[in-house]
Amino acid sequence: MANNNPAKNILYQKLQVVIDEKMELQNPLIEILHQAQEIFGYLPAEVQQFIADQMRIPVGSVYGTVTFYNFFSMEPRGKHVINVCTGTACYVKGASKLIQMIEEELSLNMGETTKDGQFTLTSVRCVGACSLAPIFTIGEEIFGQIDSRNKLKTILDKFNRYA
Repeated sequence: MANNNPAKNILYQKLQVVIDEKMELQNPLIEILHQAQEIFGYLPAEVQQFIADQMRIPVGSVYGTVTFYNFFSMEPRGKHVINVCTGTACYVKGASKLIQMIEEELSLNMGETTKDGQFTLTSVRCVGACSLAPIFTIGEEIFGQIDSRNKLKTILDKFNRYA
């Protein structure tokens, strides 16, 4: 294990179980990374190294996969990840204004996490809900036609309430 912290060692033990289970798959790396991110909340260098060592693959292969896919994060993310769609329909219908409103409301910039650890702001290319543009997601929920600060604040307050 990479650490003398007993709580962290438990996390590495959970990850080891995942690795052992997934190694039978043809290309297990992405599945293992998804599970590792669920366990740790993000994929720091030490977790990537652990996965590489256990899978007997170069750490560069792990790092390359982590940095290629938008879903993976090497930095801690907030409890709620806000993904703003920046696809064509959302862009045309005001995604940049929506991003600006979120940044101002939460006092952060794109890619950052609020100081209280509640929200992380990211963007995605398309969610497939073009008729609701501009949209953002939090978890599995889609919020569309966000054209006012009041609508935005009502949604964010709902998630902050359950912090």
